[in-house]
Amino acid sequence: MAGDNHMLADEVRALGRLERAVIDRFIHRKPGVQNANTVFDQSLTTGDRVADRVAAFGGSWVFIGLFIFIMIVWMAVNIRGAQVFDPYPFILLNLVLSCLAAMQAPVIMMSQNRQAAKDRLDAQHDYEVNLKAEMEIVSLHLKMDELREKQWATLIEMQNRQLELLSRLEAVVKRS
Repeated sequence: MAGDNHMLADEVRALGRLERAVIDRFIHRKPGVQNANTVFDQSLTTGDRVADRVAAFGGSWVFIGLFIFIMIVWMAVNIRGAQVFDPYPFILLNLVLSCLAAMQAPVIMMSQNRQAAKDRLDAQHDYEVNLKAEMEIVSLHLKMDELREKQWATLIEMQNRQLELLSRLEAVVKRS
């Protein structure tokens, strides 16, 4: 039995930090389930939240419709307007569009990087939940096996008593 404990301790030491933490929570019956979205959202800075909103707006149909409307108005004013500030090849418009793309691309990439980090946190959370569920299932199997062993012992004891009673009855019948 002592050798089994040493082997188990060696196996636990060989596990990673995450697995040991899950086992510790399992042994001490601590809840391990946290809302990964809440944990992640609490770590966001104001700049992160602004970048996420800008990326969300920049990837929406509202932005596309507004963008097309502003471009049409820009072109109409500069083709037919009384005061033209960006004549036909629309060089200023091209500059504005280039600046918009140059600013929007890194903001979207920051948002995507945060989403990837959030996805990794979700995956880790799923792994912890699955590992704990697996440990619970193994524990339930062990308890079921233990109950079954106790039932077998009880059944064998009852059968032995019945055989003993049957032997007594047989002895009584043979005497009579």
